[in-house]
Amino acid sequence: MLTINNVEVMYDKVILVLKGMSMVVPKGKIVALLGSNGAGKTTTLKAISGLLKSENGEVTDGFIELYGERIDVNDAETIVKKGIFQCMEGRRVFKHLSVEDNLIAGAHTRKDRKNIKSDIQKVYHYFPKLEMLKHRQAGYLSGGEQQMLAIGRGIMAKPKVLLLDEPSLGLAPLLVKEIFSIIKKINKEEGTTILVVEQNANVALSIADYGYIMENGRIVMDGTVDRLLSNQDVREFYLGMGDKGRKSYKDIKSYKRRKRWL
Repeated sequence: MLTINNVEVMYDKVILVLKGMSMVVPKGKIVALLGSNGAGKTTTLKAISGLLKSENGEVTDGFIELYGERIDVNDAETIVKKGIFQCMEGRRVFKHLSVEDNLIAGAHTRKDRKNIKSDIQKVYHYFPKLEMLKHRQAGYLSGGEQQMLAIGRGIMAKPKVLLLDEPSLGLAPLLVKEIFSIIKKINKEEGTTILVVEQNANVALSIADYGYIMENGRIVMDGTVDRLLSNQDVREFYLGMGDKGRKSYKDIKSYKRRKRWL
């Protein structure tokens, strides 16, 4: 459904961030893109959604396709209309608008205006707490509530592909578990294809069908969730688990020198 083929991304015509990045996101699946901070995960999402230009970035090589149609040549608004919506890191809700007005804003590119009210109710089905808070200004919501709102706003765009950037960031573990459970439910019930970027490998792999691991702007490993979870390097470097259980930071602090895939 979504194909990224040998993509290079450069900022300010000088800083090379993605270096031959390639991956495939199948229709109706959840794909996790994992990696440490600075690996290039968010840049990958922005390359897909067309948001690079706002930061003086551009795709300098390779191409990105949705259903075989090249989209990296389009602007962000056109890409949203084609069915790709990105929930950005840090929620980015419209703080001065109410919860419900934020949801309505998520549907601004849609032409089927008559279905917006019923789709708002669908969002409330997945996030009942938002219905209780629908008249409250978004700026007064907690971090978890804002994350729910950001995902709900994404649903309102009726995307074919939903891009989630660090949905667990800054949230309590129980809330993270709840939100990822809802993400899985949305994928199953709506058939929405989801690409989720996460540093928390455990929670991302708990809902994903397939995973990619990224280091220094390149994909260094990929596979089904079972394959990744059974790989000793992944268990040690990303899940903090060795043969004898969870390892301390002291045990793995030199992991970069021992990564066999680099």
